[in-house]
Amino acid sequence: MDDAVPKKATGITASSTIGTQTFERFNPVDFPSAINQISGVYMLSGALNTNRITIRGVGARTPYGTDKLRLYFNGIPVTNGTGFSAIEAYDFENLGSIEVIKGPKGTAYGSNLGGAILLQTKTSSIDETRLTNTSTFGSYAMLKDNLSFVHSEENFALTFAYNHLETDGYRQNSQFERDGFLLNTEFKISSKSSLSFLTNYIDYTAHIASSINLTDFEEDPTRAASNWLAAQGYEANKYVLTGLSHTYRFSEKLKNTTSLFYTYLDHYEPRPFDILDEFTNGFGFRSVFQGHLAKAQYVVGGELYKDEYHWGTFENLYADNNGNGSLQGDRLSKNTEFRRQFNLFGSLTYPFSEAFSAQLGLNLNKTHYTFNDLFNEGDANTSAERNFDAILMPNFGLRYSFNFGQLYANISRGFSNPSLEETLTPDGVINPDIAQETGTNYELGSQWLLCQNRFSVNVTLYRMDIKNLLVAQRVGEDQYIGRNAGQTRHQGLEMDLRYRANVSQKLTATPYVSYTFSDHNFVDFVDGDNDYSGNPLTGVPKHRLSTGLDLQHTNGLQWNLTHQFVDNIPLTDANTESSSSYNVFNTKLGYRTQLSNHMTLGLHTGINNIFDENYAQSVLINAVGFGGAQPRYFYPGNGRNFYGGARLSYVF
Repeated sequence: MDDAVPKKATGITASSTIGTQTFERFNPVDFPSAINQISGVYMLSGALNTNRITIRGVGARTPYGTDKLRLYFNGIPVTNGTGFSAIEAYDFENLGSIEVIKGPKGTAYGSNLGGAILLQTKTSSIDETRLTNTSTFGSYAMLKDNLSFVHSEENFALTFAYNHLETDGYRQNSQFERDGFLLNTEFKISSKSSLSFLTNYIDYTAHIASSINLTDFEEDPTRAASNWLAAQGYEANKYVLTGLSHTYRFSEKLKNTTSLFYTYLDHYEPRPFDILDEFTNGFGFRSVFQGHLAKAQYVVGGELYKDEYHWGTFENLYADNNGNGSLQGDRLSKNTEFRRQFNLFGSLTYPFSEAFSAQLGLNLNKTHYTFNDLFNEGDANTSAERNFDAILMPNFGLRYSFNFGQLYANISRGFSNPSLEETLTPDGVINPDIAQETGTNYELGSQWLLCQNRFSVNVTLYRMDIKNLLVAQRVGEDQYIGRNAGQTRHQGLEMDLRYRANVSQKLTATPYVSYTFSDHNFVDFVDGDNDYSGNPLTGVPKHRLSTGLDLQHTNGLQWNLTHQFVDNIPLTDANTESSSSYNVFNTKLGYRTQLSNHMTLGLHTGINNIFDENYAQSVLINAVGFGGAQPRYFYPGNGRNFYGGARLSYVF
């Protein structure tokens, strides 16, 4: 970890943070490897546009995408109305830090069972004007460029960054092209008031290789699924996030930050079974008061997110298109969804002494869905409404600090909403019996700084019991329905070790280890005539290990070696199939030098998957083979690949 100290915004809530020191160990398109340095967090990546983040096993049963957690970008919530988050909408090189709150203990950021991920853009020094361009080239015709301009003075700061990425991809039908920009400004209006404006825009087209079966995975992992290859399936996305935030400091003991934000997603996806055409308008606000009352620190606020989701499907006539890929045919459906989530939250942190403090938090969530079928009429029309009862989730934590570290304990309650689609029956009508997942999280941890702060040790034990487990049951090639199917127990150990050694006056060596032990099981899970109670939780490796070594010389030379081990992953609830465990090694060499008083040059080169391991970087659990075909469980990771580039920075 770059930083294991809890952030002020979360009171005494323990969290894990990585920053530029971690990011620069990897290829600038390798988001998953960086996030997977955090114990307890696992990012599965089927492609640059196909990612799923799980925290302590929560979210592992989601077929595609990331849900059951809250994602924030510079304090603005960007998780949509049904709880899904798209981390691929942000350029890795624009980020300054990623903070992860594991489990539902981060009251101010929702009480989702998975927790929360807080993305922050890079900050700049005051009185600095800098222009930086970073270009990276690599295998599979990869080209990435990030051009950024930063200006900062006492009362004004501006960051503008443009990024471009293109690659042919490792597999068939996996070409990817993306353009985007980030604008982030802050104005200090007065000694008490400041205003910031943020816009993040991204436009990408990503061809989809999809998952493949075991035979293809072992014989030639570069293959695409045959139906996706024939359809030349792809997705085209335009995504906009814009937000305006105002901070006002009433006094030294009270301040408020209020944000208004808008999101837009335009998505078009030709698939073998149909063509999906959709767009979403989302908008909302978040307001947080932070202050002190006597010795106590408090946080009180609210957050509203509403979105309007318009979607429809069309026939895909690729089979009649003379080998030219997808061709849009007649309309199959037309729908709108209106989704609303409202959170009220508050926490009170009281220091009983300089060393010992306690925190009590409450989060109230209210969720509402409306579904309009604009295509079918009469009895075939499936329009419906779902109004979940308000749910109140408490959080209680203790922390004891001492000279070289701290101990902390936490008990918290959390929940996950089903998506609107999961609330529907196979006939497309609202299922009144489906309920929210709820869970209780118990956590005990310690953070130590030893040997004159050169050696850091973070160890956490946790257990979370989840009831009303949401199960996505597959009833078609791209049709899932949800139901509650029992209970799971998530318990485990997370450990992060890091040591900084001065090999000589000019050379520093930093070895580190991040280990995750996940003992996750179905406690009570009956699916039809099958009883899976006692089986390991599907989609979660029992052991994960990330290790590495950083060497840094005062002459600007830096080298690192990183290693990741992932244990086998149960692929079916019956535990009849599993992926193979694997080890992947990456290395990177960098050099930075001052060309003049104003100009800095950085060079970097690296090798990913040094030993050319054939491994599954993501899996699809409970896959079904239609028409007698083998189930397609596997998303292969890239083979051995190379990259290199340069960074040129000019300070005015």
